[in-house]
Amino acid sequence: MDERVQKLTALYEGTGVVARPFTTGGRSGTLLFQPDLADAVMLRTTLMALEQYTGKIRSVDDAIAAVLTAAECKAVTDEAAEKAIVEGDSVFLIEGFEPIQIATRAYATRAVAEPPAETVTRGPREGFIEDIKTNLSLLERRLKTPALKIERFKLGRQSNTAVAIVYLSSVVDPKVVDRVRQKLNEICVDAVNDSYYVQEAISDHPYSIFAQSGTTEKPDVAAAKMLEGRVAIVVDGSPTVITVPFVLAEDFQSAEDYYERYAFASFLRMLRYAAVMLAVLLPGLYVAMQIYHYEMIPLKFLVTLMNAVAGLPMTPLAETLFVIFLFEIIREAGVRMPRAVGMALSIVGALVLGDTAVKAGLISSPSVMVVALSSLALYTAPKQVGTMSLLRILITLAGGLGGLYGLLLSVLFLFFYLNTLDSYYTPYMAPFAPLVKGDLKDSLVRKPLKKMKRRPASIPNSNATRRG
Repeated sequence: MDERVQKLTALYEGTGVVARPFTTGGRSGTLLFQPDLADAVMLRTTLMALEQYTGKIRSVDDAIAAVLTAAECKAVTDEAAEKAIVEGDSVFLIEGFEPIQIATRAYATRAVAEPPAETVTRGPREGFIEDIKTNLSLLERRLKTPALKIERFKLGRQSNTAVAIVYLSSVVDPKVVDRVRQKLNEICVDAVNDSYYVQEAISDHPYSIFAQSGTTEKPDVAAAKMLEGRVAIVVDGSPTVITVPFVLAEDFQSAEDYYERYAFASFLRMLRYAAVMLAVLLPGLYVAMQIYHYEMIPLKFLVTLMNAVAGLPMTPLAETLFVIFLFEIIREAGVRMPRAVGMALSIVGALVLGDTAVKAGLISSPSVMVVALSSLALYTAPKQVGTMSLLRILITLAGGLGGLYGLLLSVLFLFFYLNTLDSYYTPYMAPFAPLVKGDLKDSLVRKPLKKMKRRPASIPNSNATRRG
């Protein structure tokens, strides 16, 4: 047996790799493959092509010709051959020649469907899946230009996960691409099981509660961001594509904003900003006014509030935090429960627990209403739910401990902190801070598409003209 065959057979002993010896073209050879990862039809076709080859194999080109009619193949190094086998490709070994890698991999994947977290009533409904080849093809189908560049990486010492950065060379700023390459090359982990592993590794502020890169499961959104000068990072095994640079305003936008009339889209955007501000500030404002500034509450509402909270065993701050944690428990349980019972139990649980707690005199109806309204408002910007949930608790504490002054100081500190963040040469709060007037046409409001003749100046790019 050939020395390389012995080495590879020993290396993959107990892994299910099959070594199939045969004779073709007047030479003895061995085909090594992993049956669980390789396509059975392609393997059968390759073996038939080898057995029926009538020529003589005198060089590696002759060996490639023996299987070229059956599948795509190429000569590779011994190290590349080792990786190819565990990725599902087959390796054709003939003594004296380089290994030949044959494309036979075939993974089980789900069909392209609308992503559950980014549903729309109008617009494309296809979403990324866990297969990197399919995801790249979805981007290539939307951006049919030679300027679309794809660079491939392998990350994870044990997983060897395929990662690709995708960008438009005619639009992107080269320094952004260089920074992304540098960050990916610095990643040194055993495995990359999801795109979040990469997302956290490429962040300049990994301890921040705010994400510094965008995410999407929709090809149309990823393509639109690349057209503004961003770089997309596609990770095999994950349906979530990362985009950089990133600004906070992105998470208040929806793909559907660009498929609706601009007036209605602008109204929805302003509604999202207002709803998130309400979600974060309302519990803290409610606690602060109840403890320190009750004279600011309208008299009729104050009377109702006093009657509702009379005899409660908890302080307003403790009561509000208790209701917030109660809602967080119900939300988390609803997500983790089996889908068949999760929604029903979460709704019944919220009703039963809330009603029982109010009737038992543990919490008041106004607290339940305030926290419920705050929790619903969070989901107008679903990608910010986790971050804003934490901020809501912190600001509620500030309001309960320092009143309106504590509330104001916490908000000022938050805006100061956000202005210190950046993402790949882009200010995090752009286009509001620093103020970029040209970019305001697609921020709090969306002007008609024909007015957006230039790409956002907040995002580094090499071609500012978008229309005309």
